[in-house]
Amino acid sequence: MIELSRINGEIIFINIDLIEIVEETPNTVIKLTNGNKYIVRESGKEIINKIIAFKQKVKKLL
Repeated sequence: MIELSRINGEIIFINIDLIEIVEETPNTVIKLTNGNKYIVRESGKEIINKIIAFKQKVKKLL
């Protein structure tokens, strides 16, 4: 899971395996495979970097 911030500053944790699409419209909207949508402060590139960092941590643990 990665930590993100909603527009109002609330911290949320997103399961990266459920991310279907990330759109910048101009706010960043994350759509999950279960139909949920979240508007976050982070850019698409920041989200990708967080996903990569998370996967690298998991790989080191294995």
